Amino acid sequence: MAGPDPAELRRVVESFPAAAEGDGANRSGADGDPLDRVDDLLDGTYGRLTREWYPELGALTERYADGEILREDVLEHVEAVPSFRLSDGAAPLPAKRRALAAADEAADEVAAIAGWYATVRSALDDDPDDLTRFERLLHDFGYVLAHGLFLGASSPKRVVRRLRLAYRSVGVDIDETGSEAGAERTEFTCPYRGVGARIYGEKWVCHEKLDRVDDGYVTYLAERGIDYQRPRDCDGSERCYSTVARDGPELWWPKTPPAAVRARS
Repeated sequence: MAGPDPAELRRVVESFPAAAEGDGANRSGADGDPLDRVDDLLDGTYGRLTREWYPELGALTERYADGEILREDVLEHVEAVPSFRLSDGAAPLPAKRRALAAADEAADEVAAIAGWYATVRSALDDDPDDLTRFERLLHDFGYVLAHGLFLGASSPKRVVRRLRLAYRSVGVDIDETGSEAGAERTEFTCPYRGVGARIYGEKWVCHEKLDRVDDGYVTYLAERGIDYQRPRDCDGSERCYSTVARDGPELWWPKTPPAAVRARS
């Protein structure tokens, strides 16, 4: 089954670079706790990340290790990390970039958390070597199918129309559609979320098997500059959603480390 080794994921998550009090992280010379200044500069993002988002990540990691939830549940939380936007699409936000640079000067944790986040995100990505033969076949099937399904579709609007057709063709009910900031969003209900639940757990078919076909779509579309974010936010609801957008250079911390922002300035 797709997913990282639980012990390795726990090791990566527990390496979170949280600062101990009085550890000398202050390089700004400002009065008071430098991390309070960091939180102010990043509009409260640092505090939400360290005090709320990270403890929940730890709890989800333990539940994953116990076999209670799937990799997708952990990944969904990781992708919902509190973020500090550094660009509006491709357009840079100079004031936000200056604020991140000042935060980086104030505390080492700003850059360290960005590096740690990249490691966690990488740990949750599918490694082809970890997929079963059946799962690799599903990915390859999706990739081959995408060549016909998305033939001639070069914009998010055209891609999402084809994608919704593919959803409907396998019995998925489209509940709601919409557009926001250049992204096409589709909310739907997967009729297979309970299939195999008694043996494999809820959503096993939807997320651990059908999503491998979606991964083939993701690979194909990424090669053509389209960002397809496959189904998310299915916890506690019958509905899931996916988005399709133009793959652009949108930047945000902690996904984008301060050094990368300086290099683009």
